[in-house]
Amino acid sequence: MTDPWVALEPGADPAERMRVLRRAHETFTAAGTVARPVRAVVADSWRRSARAGVGPDGTASVELTDGDLGVYRAEHPLARVMPLFRELLGPFAADGEHLVAVCDAHGRLLWVEGHPATRRRAGWMNFVPGARWAESAVGTNAPGTAVAVDRPVQVFAAEHFIRRVQPWTCAAAPVHDPRTGRVLGAVDITGGDRLAHPHSLGFVQAVARAAESHLALLAPEPADTAPPVLAVLGRDEACLTMGGRRLRLSRRHSEILVLLARHPEGLTGDELSCALYENESVTPVTLRAELARLRGVLGPGLLASRPYRLTVPVESDVSAVERRLASGAVTAAASAYAGPLLPASGAPAVVRLRHRTADAVRAALIARADPDLLADWAHAPWGEDDVDVWRALAATRPTAAVRARLAALESELAVPPGRPGRRPGIHRSGPLTPDRPRSDSPPPPGGVSA
Repeated sequence: MTDPWVALEPGADPAERMRVLRRAHETFTAAGTVARPVRAVVADSWRRSARAGVGPDGTASVELTDGDLGVYRAEHPLARVMPLFRELLGPFAADGEHLVAVCDAHGRLLWVEGHPATRRRAGWMNFVPGARWAESAVGTNAPGTAVAVDRPVQVFAAEHFIRRVQPWTCAAAPVHDPRTGRVLGAVDITGGDRLAHPHSLGFVQAVARAAESHLALLAPEPADTAPPVLAVLGRDEACLTMGGRRLRLSRRHSEILVLLARHPEGLTGDELSCALYENESVTPVTLRAELARLRGVLGPGLLASRPYRLTVPVESDVSAVERRLASGAVTAAASAYAGPLLPASGAPAVVRLRHRTADAVRAALIARADPDLLADWAHAPWGEDDVDVWRALAATRPTAAVRARLAALESELAVPPGRPGRRPGIHRSGPLTPDRPRSDSPPPPGGVSA
């Protein structure tokens, strides 16, 4: 075959090719061996699918519905090029009774549009908005595999790993952020055997490149009107971006800004003191001096007093994670979680917020039971000793390496099976002790909860 990414050579018999692929698929699912006629890209995808625990009789799960889906789609960068996708692919899909689908970088379908009858048939296999079609979830398929290998790819008939998808043919191409090169998702055409043609793959690839060019032309929001953005996850000192400037704040100023961003209504001096200081004798003069220095760093007009408050809303990476969790976008929340919040801070309210944020993400990951997401957390510095996550990973991906790591952790920490393990995000500020409150502990008397 001249192009390994194209499913059928020109002139090939689709029916005969389908029979050969079906036999090869049955051989692989029974014995784990791949017959020679299967393309290398498909054979590699089948092996990844099997390692991820995907079964040939499985189906896609719908993760986002209704309002949650709407919120997530509205925030996604590919929403800006949906009019372009509809203009370029819509007539083609309507004429050929095909579907146009767009997924995010984790294989979750954001939009599925096209011929009504084809959409109804696709609904039988959960090829619908909000469903997860990552390769690790449903095996070989064009949008999921295109994201996995970061290449345009065509998948024909029984090349699909799940049997109920094998009557379909699809072609997809990844779409990248033109500034960073990061994969944003993929655009896909799904339909019948007529899509098994080199022109289909070339067409969808051209549309993806057009979308990247369009994204590059879209003017960013002017720096002087963009809201301030506070980055505090995975760093000891916050970074504040505002008015075209990037400010690196001291540790104490970072803590103050985190708390004021969480409390737009403002905090009194006593409330802020209780939230910042633990077992310290700090006079009001000291706090006022710290706030005066912070006002000088931020510039005039941003920090007001009586009560202390920010005069404009400040977006933070913590609030972005919380918003995505609230909408059910667990994968997006995990991607936005860059690590524990100000991990070196001992400020009581910051510690509570640090634990609360980490606990919310890890609980969502454990409930989702996605082996890729669990593995990302378990292999991160903040998750390497998280027994609960390693247990969940062992239940979904019981490889020898995972089982060995879990056994070592349980032995090292003397944690009996079935008992809660070490909580994440506290390694640098020490383990929980009676004088270090948990995320669900009440605030100190007269204090403030983050």
